[in-house]
Amino acid sequence: MKTLTVRLPEVLVAQIEAEARRRKLLKSDVVRERLTASRERQPPVLDAIADVVGSVDWLPRDLSAQTKKYLKSTGYGRKRTR
Repeated sequence: MKTLTVRLPEVLVAQIEAEARRRKLLKSDVVRERLTASRERQPPVLDAIADVVGSVDWLPRDLSAQTKKYLKSTGYGRKRTR
C-alpha cells in the first residue's frame, strides 16, 4: 500500500481517534473503512445525471466528435479587441 498524508480538521481527527480506540483498530483502518464506505454510498456518475442526458434538443448530435468545428464557428478562441 502507498502512504498518503492529509490534513484534517481537529474535530474529525478526534472522531477517528475515538472510533479507533473504541473498536481497537488503527486510525488508518478506520479512515480506510470510511473512505470505502463513502465510495460505495455514492451513486455512479451516469446515474446521477441520467435525467438530464439528451435533454437539450438544439445542440448538434455530433458535438462531442466535432467540438473544434463548432467552437470555431461561434468565434470561440478569437482574440478580441479591448
